[in-house]
Amino acid sequence: MLSCMVNFGARHSLQQRPGLARLQRVQEENFRQLQMLVPVGSDRCDSYRSEVQGSPVLCMDILERHPYTQFIRLTYAFEDKEEHALAPDAHIRLYVDARLAEVTAFDPTQGCRRSAHPWYPRKALWQKTWRQNLVLDKWLGYLLQQGHSVATMRSAKGPIGEEMQRSTSTVSVA
Repeated sequence: MLSCMVNFGARHSLQQRPGLARLQRVQEENFRQLQMLVPVGSDRCDSYRSEVQGSPVLCMDILERHPYTQFIRLTYAFEDKEEHALAPDAHIRLYVDARLAEVTAFDPTQGCRRSAHPWYPRKALWQKTWRQNLVLDKWLGYLLQQGHSVATMRSAKGPIGEEMQRSTSTVSVA
């Protein structure tokens, strides 16, 4: 019974020093978990939605496809009568040949900002990469635990942003 208790003396994984081997193991786990979400034959469709009772709608867009890599966007779509929000908005690069998945950003403007430069401090960039990949690992585990899977992913009518705009622009005229 005592062996099941939390060890408060152990350092939390976010506080531990990230090493390249540890980062690679997290990215391998991210890839493995994503394979349980990305439908086989995903080359036929670019946008997917997964609806599971008790969980927000999970949206996935395949933004780019290359022989050895894919770039995807994964997010929850929170839809109210008046407001629509996407969070967390994860942009993920899949290295199919290496079986790795890395987060490039958690926001839609990720392509517009410079996140690395020779003058930027290496340690800060490394820690940011480490934290983002750990967050993705935890979120993917949570998604799978909620019941999202290849079986629940269905083709969507359009990309994430367009589908939400379409649902807000359909106004009934009386």
